[in-house]
Amino acid sequence: MATSVEEVSLSIVREYLSRKGLRRTIACMDEEHPRTEASVNNRSHLRQILNMEGLYRKNKALNSPLKTLLEIIVKHRIEGLKNDKITCSKSDPLPSARTMSWIANSSAVSPTVMNDTQTEDSTTAYVISKHVKLSSDIEEVCPSQPPMASLQDNDSYIRREPEKKAPTTESTQKSRTNRIRRGMMAGPIASTSQESNKKRQNQRLEVSKQQLIKKEENKHVGDALLVAGVHQKSSESGLSEITSADCVGVQRELCIAQERVQRENSFGKVQQDILKTTTVKSLPKPNVADLDVSEMVLDDIDDDDDLRELSKVSFPRTVAEHSCAGRPMDQHTAMELKAVLLGSSLNCFSVEWRNQGFTFLDTHDLRYGIVQKKGGPCGVLASIQAFVLKKLLFENFESSNTGLQMLRPSNTTRRKCLVLAAAEILWRAGEGKQATIAINSRQNQFTPTGHYKSEGVLEKITCFTVDNIKDLQLLLERHIDQFETGVLGCILFTISAVLSRSIDKVRDDMDVPTTTLIGAHGYCTQELVNLLLCGRAVSNVFDNDMELDSGNSNMTLLKGVKGHCDVGLLSLFEHYDICKVGAYLKTPCYPIWVVCSESHFSVLFGLQRELLTNQDKSLEFDLYYYDGLANQQEEIRLTVSVGKWALNCQHVDTDLIPPLEHCIRTRWKGAFVNWNDTEPIL
Repeated sequence: MATSVEEVSLSIVREYLSRKGLRRTIACMDEEHPRTEASVNNRSHLRQILNMEGLYRKNKALNSPLKTLLEIIVKHRIEGLKNDKITCSKSDPLPSARTMSWIANSSAVSPTVMNDTQTEDSTTAYVISKHVKLSSDIEEVCPSQPPMASLQDNDSYIRREPEKKAPTTESTQKSRTNRIRRGMMAGPIASTSQESNKKRQNQRLEVSKQQLIKKEENKHVGDALLVAGVHQKSSESGLSEITSADCVGVQRELCIAQERVQRENSFGKVQQDILKTTTVKSLPKPNVADLDVSEMVLDDIDDDDDLRELSKVSFPRTVAEHSCAGRPMDQHTAMELKAVLLGSSLNCFSVEWRNQGFTFLDTHDLRYGIVQKKGGPCGVLASIQAFVLKKLLFENFESSNTGLQMLRPSNTTRRKCLVLAAAEILWRAGEGKQATIAINSRQNQFTPTGHYKSEGVLEKITCFTVDNIKDLQLLLERHIDQFETGVLGCILFTISAVLSRSIDKVRDDMDVPTTTLIGAHGYCTQELVNLLLCGRAVSNVFDNDMELDSGNSNMTLLKGVKGHCDVGLLSLFEHYDICKVGAYLKTPCYPIWVVCSESHFSVLFGLQRELLTNQDKSLEFDLYYYDGLANQQEEIRLTVSVGKWALNCQHVDTDLIPPLEHCIRTRWKGAFVNWNDTEPIL
């Protein structure tokens, strides 16, 4: 596969930032330019691509070798330019009468034998000497210009010069424009507008003075060189006078050269005026504290239109970008996260967790469903599935869809629902004040040491904290691929929820602070499910807190759910009298429940909110059941009959009652469940 110039360039910059320890800068860069399969992550491979093995070995042999490839390249270029200037200064003295004589006698300038074309060759030699002088003048006015070609190349230059009687071409003008722009724009913005204006005014005055001085010098030097050229030509050709045609040709070349200098000077003035207008009039006056590295204009501009459009660019970044500066994961936080999630910093996430994201089904009747690959993270998947259904059914984004059509969302709609569902969960965990998103930066943010086992997950995380739910939604939408299709989506979302709540508050929510959010066999504990449903990692499902007398005047505080939840919970453990689900979870704001049955979490939901208000009356309604791990191929619709409707239904053997029905009856006592020709889940 052909190597991309852009990817190699990005890799060089990443290698520089990495070896300089600029982790936050790398995180911002990876956010704007995510790594791809074409990215070069191996330093040796990068040296081979750049064909700089020799430079690398030469640098390594130095007493104080440079650490980055970018520095090696820059040093090589600087030394090359210095050598060129030294060679040029030794071989190319400034034009003078002696120089004119040398040029005229040089075989490099006069490669042909003196014949009928002697007049043209002598005229050309004069023009070249004039160009050398004028190039030094241009260099003083526009120092960003590269030096004039050395006299070693004059042979080819002279042969081309007579053909260049017309003004400079458009490509040459653009090339010169780009060089001037780079010299004028590749620097930071002035600290204050007053200093900026003062510096520009001084620069303009200096340029104006230089222009006047150079014009006078050009006039005198031009006259002197003209006389020198006339005498030189007369002495070599044996002629006592110059024809009027030759004088006209020489004067034409002189005029063209002088016009070129004037264009360069006037162009530099125009560029400064444009830059002044851009930075002073069009742009807001920035504060020094608000300036960021990314706000500097360092790119080359290849067209005049781009420079004109520069005044329309808004340098200050958006509120979302300012308020959510990413911070790399550090080892201390990683150890704390592992302890609260897995119990120890030496434990690692299971394969089931590492390979799980929030990927939707493509089955027509189940397009709302998130697929669970293997057992383990079902509590996280069921929780976010419940909130996706809430957004889909009760915050309808496709107004044309009604009833069951809402359960067949488009790709865009279900992705939007996933973004909003994740944002709601994280915002609730942050108590409606702030939220944190964990993003995989695809490179290590710290080097693990000591009592910590590395697995390539927490080490590569960058955290973004926002204090506005709109910014949270925008940030999630930008990185939703990492959660939806990324293999670490489930882990990243769980870490985001814990960090949004904060590790200390998560421990304080629990009855026993040493409890983990991921239990035996990689199963989600009730604390983790409650964190996602209610915003608190409490250990119980009853309403409010409860105090138990543990003897000797000691009271044990058991922490429960503090208020009504949007999404509820039904548990098979309540059927076995192991726990009691309170009204806050049993009667949520929306007819959606996460079902805990047989150490597995799934989702039960209805389409009408009315069934929540008619719980004590006789009614019949439908509920839909979805289990991401069951490899469903069709929807499961259950008809629940309550009150007198249930008395008319024929009951089956209690030994064959599916666990899901027991869970439903903890909410609607004595209800009859009709599976509508679907095979009951036992």
